[in-house]
Amino acid sequence: MAQAQKKIFLLDAMALIFRAHFAFSKNPRINSKGLNTGVVLGFANSLIEILNKEKPTHIGVAFDLPGPTFRHEMFPAYKAQREEAPEDIRTGIPIVKQLVKCFNIPILEKPGFEAMM
Repeated sequence: MAQAQKKIFLLDAMALIFRAHFAFSKNPRINSKGLNTGVVLGFANSLIEILNKEKPTHIGVAFDLPGPTFRHEMFPAYKAQREEAPEDIRTGIPIVKQLVKCFNIPILEKPGFEAMM
């Protein structure tokens, strides 16, 4: 009897969040309370597509934590020129985390590290 093939997916939450933000930036999705939900919608669409099409047997979503990473220690100017994340992204991150928890998918975070290296 053949063993079922295992398939693992580790998603970089920040990459998907930024992608969703810019995908909906020209046509924002505003809810009845005035909240731009494009980040959450785009992330949810990507997550659902992966779950439905790829059917992973194992999945986790990695988030960056605030604060410096080991890369800042190696190169103090790392991301020095980067602008602050847009407000829609900052307000969307906690909602995306709630969404991931509702799907019962583990959230992976480690101080000093970025989601994907």
